[in-house]
Amino acid sequence: MTAPPPLPSDADLLRALTTCERQVWEALVHGDQSADAALLCDSFLGVYADGFANKADHTGQLQQGPTVQTYQLDQMQARPLGPEHALLSYRATFLRVGRDTSDVMFVSSIWQRHGPGWRNIFSQDTSALPAG
Repeated sequence: MTAPPPLPSDADLLRALTTCERQVWEALVHGDQSADAALLCDSFLGVYADGFANKADHTGQLQQGPTVQTYQLDQMQARPLGPEHALLSYRATFLRVGRDTSDVMFVSSIWQRHGPGWRNIFSQDTSALPAG
């Protein structure tokens, strides 16, 4: 049995996962269900303020087109969780389609190695407290 290759360096891991996460956000901006689906594993689980979501729920939100107008991701942090998994956590500021004010939330996503790339297996959003 062949051992899995080692995880990339911390900087490479952060870069790779950030690229993947931005691709998910770009799918939301462009309303691209296929791109969204390609980034999520079949057993994807999302934990959101309105409950649990599976892969079909996540991609289904794009049936009517884009859901996000603009976004900014910052405070990016990556942590290896073993040879095949890693956690990406960050702050997202984004403007939903049809809204005038931005939302801010903290996101944690678990990614699993898939061939030469990564697939998202879990994501949890936590709304940020209002600045005050």
